[in-house]
Amino acid sequence: MFAQALGADFARLHPMLQQRFGVGLDAGYACVGRGVMQEIRRGPWWTLPFLQLGAVRNILVPDIGRDVPFTISNFPYRDPFGRETVTFVREYRVRDRTRRFDATMVLHEGRVIDYLGTHQHLAVDLDLRVLDDGSLHLTTHGQRFYEGPVGFRFPMLLSGEARLHEWFDDEEQQFHVDLEVRNRLLGFLFGYRGTFTCEFPDAVDAPGALRPVRHEVRT
Repeated sequence: MFAQALGADFARLHPMLQQRFGVGLDAGYACVGRGVMQEIRRGPWWTLPFLQLGAVRNILVPDIGRDVPFTISNFPYRDPFGRETVTFVREYRVRDRTRRFDATMVLHEGRVIDYLGTHQHLAVDLDLRVLDDGSLHLTTHGQRFYEGPVGFRFPMLLSGEARLHEWFDDEEQQFHVDLEVRNRLLGFLFGYRGTFTCEFPDAVDAPGALRPVRHEVRT
């Protein structure tokens, strides 16, 4: 999926990132990362209702914390519409509460579409860029909301734009990730930074617990 979206630039990724983002049905393996978020943070107190609303469907995380254990599970499967799909499910243990940040990705007309949440209510376009150091920079844009017969482009003043930077440190032998979600009106909403290592088990399907409750055919 990412190789097709990035084209020739995929070969410029660090080899470990090529393996991590090479998950797919043809590749026949998954990627399970385990590590620690050195910091999970959020914006001012008045952004909390926005984050709590997103947390209902595993779209945003309202908690804050340091040295938070987490996992990220990337499994390939074919969705009910016949599309190859890869899960990006992040799970955190903040104090006594487990939180999830769910996403599933498909390739559509050469671009990666990221469906957010348990019910794929939000679909966003991903802009992927490989930096000179072999790291991956990802930004989101063009969000759409889908529920039943309703479908519309989600106003960006009511939504968040994510910027993610991921790289592999050869000395530490670890992946690093740094994410920020901002709203054009409210400013900084949510972010995290962490390190993790990965295993690559054989897989041509995703466990039911990692799949969304509902799949959305519209992109």
